[in-house]
Amino acid sequence: MCCLALTAGVLGPRIALLAWWLFGDKVDAAFGSWIWPLLGLIFLPWTTLAYVLAWGPLDGVSGAGWLVVAIGFAADIATYSSRAAKNRYRTAY
Repeated sequence: MCCLALTAGVLGPRIALLAWWLFGDKVDAAFGSWIWPLLGLIFLPWTTLAYVLAWGPLDGVSGAGWLVVAIGFAADIATYSSRAAKNRYRTAY
């Protein structure tokens, strides 16, 4: 069960962001270049997905949208730290 949750946490936002990027136009509108969404897809998928969700066409990300981006960043940190914790506890036994 833990492996399923870890896999969903790692692959889930990447698949969602990639699908949104391929089948929609909001990712291209939120970022000025293709390199930033690609880097976000590789390194910080939750943050990139949250940025796209919080982005608006008139004012970009503002106000409570930055809270959404911060929650996405916290989810990225939690995803990366859960892998490290899993590896640490697996070698302890």
